[in-house]
Amino acid sequence: MSASIVLREATPEDAAELLALKLQLDTESQFMMFEPGERNTTVEEMRAEIEADSSGDRGVAIVAVVDGRIVGYVGIERGAFRRIRHVGYIVAGVLREFGGQGIGTQLFVAAESWARAHGILRLELTVMAHNTAGVRLYQRSGFTIEGTRTSAMLVDGKLVDEFYMAKLLT
Repeated sequence: MSASIVLREATPEDAAELLALKLQLDTESQFMMFEPGERNTTVEEMRAEIEADSSGDRGVAIVAVVDGRIVGYVGIERGAFRRIRHVGYIVAGVLREFGGQGIGTQLFVAAESWARAHGILRLELTVMAHNTAGVRLYQRSGFTIEGTRTSAMLVDGKLVDEFYMAKLLT
């Protein structure tokens, strides 16, 4: 790959492009939570979410930028209540055309760094069991499968298992 990858925290000015990325991921990947056309977030709502994240330590969106274009992201949402405040829930996605270039790995390294700096002791995520590339990435990043949610998702009329994965940062 010849283009350099820049990782940075999303800013409110990224709202429209980050939303467009998520909408594209919803369309090109069956591994995202939303089906095509299901996400109804507005640019203003995305901007407000980014602003809320940047005003404290409730979460973050880290974007991967190639040639000035946002091509991937990882989001961490911290637990809202005291007993789960040490937990960060991760959602991530990279555009198909940029897959296999190490962007996902770099995003997870950045996410862990942010989590450690903000006192998060446990990162967790869910992944469809048949998303072998995703499962491999998460395992290489130190996540382990803690359980299986049997028939947790309905994708194209088929029931799909989902793995619950986590990584302790202690």
